[in-house]
Amino acid sequence: MAIKIRLARAGAKKRPFYQVVVADERCRRDGRFIENVGTYDPTKNPAAIKLNAEKAQAWLEKGAQPTDTVRQLLKNAGILDKVAAPAA
Repeated sequence: MAIKIRLARAGAKKRPFYQVVVADERCRRDGRFIENVGTYDPTKNPAAIKLNAEKAQAWLEKGAQPTDTVRQLLKNAGILDKVAAPAA
């Protein structure tokens, strides 16, 4: 079972709002998820990002893989830098 940290879309048409969730990669985009670790609102200027750093870091240490967009959000929040790089 591969675990991803990804965005789940909410909000009205043309007014996106996203939840940053931890989910099994086989589940639908807006479907079942394991845990909610934050929110992302791109309609604000600048974009509003609220992340629970402890939860996100714990899931990254457990091996959850962030999607490209979430990777950038975590990097900008400084969470990705705190997680030790996996040994190759």
